[in-house]
Amino acid sequence: MSSDSGSGEDCLGWAARDPSGTLSPYTFSRRPLKEDDVSIKITHCGVCYADYIWTRNKHGDSKYPLVPGHEIVGLVKEVGPAVNRFKAGDRVGVGTYVNSCRSCSYCEDLQESFCEKKSTYTFNDVDVDGSITKGGYSSSIVVNERYCFQIPDNYPLEMAAPLLCAGITVYAPMVRHRMNQPGKSLGVIGLGGLGHMAVKFGKAFGLRVTVFSTSTSKRDEALTQLGADNFVVSSDPDQMKAHAKSLDFIIDTASGDHPFDPYMALLKTAGVLVLVGFPSEVKFSPANLNIGMKTVSGSVTGGTKVTQEMLNFCSEQKIYPKIELIPIDYSNEALERLQKRDVKYRFVIDVANSLK
Repeated sequence: MSSDSGSGEDCLGWAARDPSGTLSPYTFSRRPLKEDDVSIKITHCGVCYADYIWTRNKHGDSKYPLVPGHEIVGLVKEVGPAVNRFKAGDRVGVGTYVNSCRSCSYCEDLQESFCEKKSTYTFNDVDVDGSITKGGYSSSIVVNERYCFQIPDNYPLEMAAPLLCAGITVYAPMVRHRMNQPGKSLGVIGLGGLGHMAVKFGKAFGLRVTVFSTSTSKRDEALTQLGADNFVVSSDPDQMKAHAKSLDFIIDTASGDHPFDPYMALLKTAGVLVLVGFPSEVKFSPANLNIGMKTVSGSVTGGTKVTQEMLNFCSEQKIYPKIELIPIDYSNEALERLQKRDVKYRFVIDVANSLK
């Protein structure tokens, strides 16, 4: 077990040391508590594809040792003297960012994920004290109170974890583009961690939901378990043509490369397609955009205001992600399975009961 020195509290985590991405136990120090900080005992952390990308240095900017994880929930251990939103024992969450400039127009509008100076990511970024941020595959974390969220009392902590990236990544653009109008029709491309939440939100908003997938094996899951109204095998041209001009909205969660023109043809006049995945390119005929005055939009996570609204909405509507709860010593296998899309639909690490 290797370690890293510092002046804050000792923290046990799992870290990758090199681009192999292999995680193993690692001890380090969290930064000291500032007056407006919250110290959190982490109970659970969701496993996101971002964890796979950065542990393996896929973007060429990984800073090792790297502790991944940005779907964090837990209990408040201690608060700084200036903190007024939280107290010891509160149930809290931390998402994909832990700081922002707080002065640009987006931060002032509580859309910190779009901070003009770039928000500070929860791991593999530079923290306020100059240290490298380390994520939720760890026993504790210290975060400014602005970037912490209240988890409603009746909502299971392990279920809340995936909401803080997968959930908010689809919820924020759905609300922004008014995909919460009952009776409208929604298409969801891809049925993974993000896609299954888009289906759940769509049904809670009263939409008619059609799932598009290349995998026929997901038909029963989509229709029976998630409550989608239709299932379309997207590689079948006849099935696709049968739904021409039938959708008010499409949310595209697929990160693999795929054609866009067949989906543009599914939108009604003034329809909206929102892309939240990251394929290598987006290519479609201008005619499929201009004729029918359609909109293509992109999005990432969401600011603090909409994130808290989503957590409250999930609690009120009893919307729960489908998860597979795992011990932290299974995290290497989980990341390999995630890369192979072998998960229904989000891994969550039981940090409190397995990180000793």
